Amino acid sequence: MSLGREPGLPFLPGCAFRDAMKTSFHRPQTLGYKNGFAFSRLPAVGIGRERLYVNQLSQAELDDLSNQRPTLTYGPAKRAPPSGFIPAHVAFDKKILKFDAYFQEDVPLSAEEHYRIRQVAIYYYLEDDTMSVIEPVVQNSGLPQGKLIRRHRVPKNDRGEHYHWKDLNRGMNITMYGRTYRIVDCDPFTQVFLESQGLELNPPEKMVFDPYTELRRMPVRKYITPSDFDPLKQFLTYDKQVLRFYAAWDDTNSIFGENRPYVIHFYLADDTVEVREVYKQNDGRDPFPILIKRQRLPKTFADKKKTFPSCVLEISDQEVLEWFTAKDFAVGKTITLLGRTFFIYDCDEFTRNFYRDKFGITDFQPVEIKKKSLEEVPRVIPPYNGFGVLEDSLQNCFSLFPKPPRKDIIKMLENDHKVLRYQVALESPNPEDRKRRFILSYFLSNDMISIYEPPVRNSGIIGGKYLGKTRVAKPGSTTENPTYYEPSDLTIGSTVEVFGHRFVITDADEYVLNYMESNAESFPAATLQSLRDHFRPRDIPMLQTNKQELDELIVQVQEELNHKNLNKKNIQEAFLQCDKDGSGILDKAEVLALCDSLGVPTNTILLNKLIDLCSCGEDKINYHDFLRAFPS
Repeated sequence: MSLGREPGLPFLPGCAFRDAMKTSFHRPQTLGYKNGFAFSRLPAVGIGRERLYVNQLSQAELDDLSNQRPTLTYGPAKRAPPSGFIPAHVAFDKKILKFDAYFQEDVPLSAEEHYRIRQVAIYYYLEDDTMSVIEPVVQNSGLPQGKLIRRHRVPKNDRGEHYHWKDLNRGMNITMYGRTYRIVDCDPFTQVFLESQGLELNPPEKMVFDPYTELRRMPVRKYITPSDFDPLKQFLTYDKQVLRFYAAWDDTNSIFGENRPYVIHFYLADDTVEVREVYKQNDGRDPFPILIKRQRLPKTFADKKKTFPSCVLEISDQEVLEWFTAKDFAVGKTITLLGRTFFIYDCDEFTRNFYRDKFGITDFQPVEIKKKSLEEVPRVIPPYNGFGVLEDSLQNCFSLFPKPPRKDIIKMLENDHKVLRYQVALESPNPEDRKRRFILSYFLSNDMISIYEPPVRNSGIIGGKYLGKTRVAKPGSTTENPTYYEPSDLTIGSTVEVFGHRFVITDADEYVLNYMESNAESFPAATLQSLRDHFRPRDIPMLQTNKQELDELIVQVQEELNHKNLNKKNIQEAFLQCDKDGSGILDKAEVLALCDSLGVPTNTILLNKLIDLCSCGEDKINYHDFLRAFPS
């Protein structure tokens, strides 16, 4: 219950009394709200809505009295409790830093502006260190304006840091999400706050405005002085008068280019130009005569932009300083029309009279057009890669779609199933390979060679086809001038090199000799003679010698040699080793030398007669009949 007192009595014990009529004892409100902000105010009335006098003490005086109260009477003064903790969202509530900025944006698809300046306001909220970027909305701008960056903590770098108000200042660039903003100024509250925190601000800059927007605001006034040229008079004077020039466009320097003739028409009525193509019969071109339709052609541009879309838009009078006129055409000179250069080599009679009367030109000597001779490019055949037949691979260099090489059909029909067979031995440093015998077949129909090895039991070598049918080139043959083996090269004792392997011809069929004798004019005499010498020694002894007589002589020699101590097995092995080519024929001198080394008595009458009977001409001996006298 409150105590009441009279205004004139001091506020001392005994001078206060209770007001029995007082019923309200509530305290007045000292906290108010205005425009959404909370603020404190002094009470207008006291407790229970009592009147407050004007001479009451202020809060500062009351605090001073509380600190200076008498210590002896009331004891030491109690210290006021510390002020309560105020969080940042309360201390900085509704406190926002505002910066004026702009950024530049490229405009690639516009012929009137290349970049655009957009002004924005950057807001920094002190209560939670968030930022937002807002662009003022302009009506009919065609741009998505308004809030460009919503309110949130903006990342500063990739290390997880965020922008702080200490990072903001005037006259600096700030990059947010790939877009760079230029801060030029700030509001007074922002300036006071940053300076109170000890941050030195840069001097403000002027705001940059969009040049295209400023240009649109300026009134465009163009004053064009009317020309004294009367186009109607030109039309009435030169109507249906056309200058004709004969020109050529030389495009031979480019791929598939050529030197093509054209006709250039210049219409004097309106200074327009037309270019027509000249077509010839069966030239392979579509009948489209107009190369450049009738129009005015620019000669000099004011400022021709090569950017899109200026490079594809129509040409107006403001972009051209000078147009082509009749004085720009002359015989013997070149002229460039829309990027294509034409050489004028002649004109018609009306054009000559016009230039003679108008410009006083009398030299109209036509220029003879000489066609450039096409340079013959030498055809270079790539080297043979080893795959397939040489003739088949060569066809890929002659045409895009290769065709099989042409064959001699007459030769194939005449020589069908005609094969020359030879017995060959492999020439090798390996002793086991020397004993191998092969059958070489030469096919006369297509000049191909095949090699077959007859299987020999218990030899350790698998016989069969050694080489398929193919054409074999001679040693030293080149891909530019290949030479292949022919029947004339296959003689008895000659060497045939087949893909690095050397074969020696030791025997042949009698059909080979008969075929060559029937076609003797097609073969060299040396080849034919070698076959005759090979077959004659085998036939002559058998014709001249009686087989019964030879058998009786061999029996007599065996009876005489039985009394001799001779190693008959060594004699046969010695003769076989001397016969390296396996022909069965040895020189007589070699036979006598072998008999002396092996202890065979050659001075007896029977042995000498046996050697003579085994002779096959030209001091050659068929030692197979001779060895019959030495059975193992």
